[in-house]
Amino acid sequence: MASEQMADGSGSPVPDPAARPLDAIDRDILQLLLKDGRASIRSVAEQVHVSRANAYARINRLIEDRVIRGFGARVNHERAGQGASAYITLKIVQNTWRTVREQLRRLPEASHIALVSGDFDVLILVHTEDNRALRELVLTKLQSIPEVLSTRTLLVFDEEDLEGSAPDL
Repeated sequence: MASEQMADGSGSPVPDPAARPLDAIDRDILQLLLKDGRASIRSVAEQVHVSRANAYARINRLIEDRVIRGFGARVNHERAGQGASAYITLKIVQNTWRTVREQLRRLPEASHIALVSGDFDVLILVHTEDNRALRELVLTKLQSIPEVLSTRTLLVFDEEDLEGSAPDL
C-alpha cells in the first residue's frame, strides 16, 4: 500500500523511483530494525560495525527509498480490548480497487489490506472489541460499500505475531 504520487493535474499515478540495491550492511540493518524498531543509531552502528554517521545515513536512505515504510508498535489486540480478529475476503467490482482501498483505509478496525488473486479480490485483517462489533463491521460498513459484491469472514481463533522474527534478507 505504498502511497502513490499524482502527476501534475493528470490524476495518473507516478511510479515510485527504483530503490537502490541493498548490500550486506543494509540487510543487516533491516534485520536489526525488524527485531527492534526502537534500536538506537549507536546500537545499530555497533552491531553492523559501521560509524554512527554511516548507520544514520543508511537508515535515512532506506527510508527515502521506501524500503523502510515506517516504525510502529506490535500490539496484543486482545489485551488492548480487541478480542475478536478476523480475515475478511471481498469480491469487488472490476477495476474499483483504488476506490475500495480508500474506503477500507478509513476503517479503524482494519490493520492490513491486500489486493490478491484467486477466488476473491481483497483480503482484510480486522480487530474488533467482540463478535457483535465484528458483525456490525461486516454487515453495516463493508457490505454497504457499493463496489463490494460479497464478503466472507474467517474468524481467527489464535494468532502469533512473527514480525519479531525477521526473515533472511
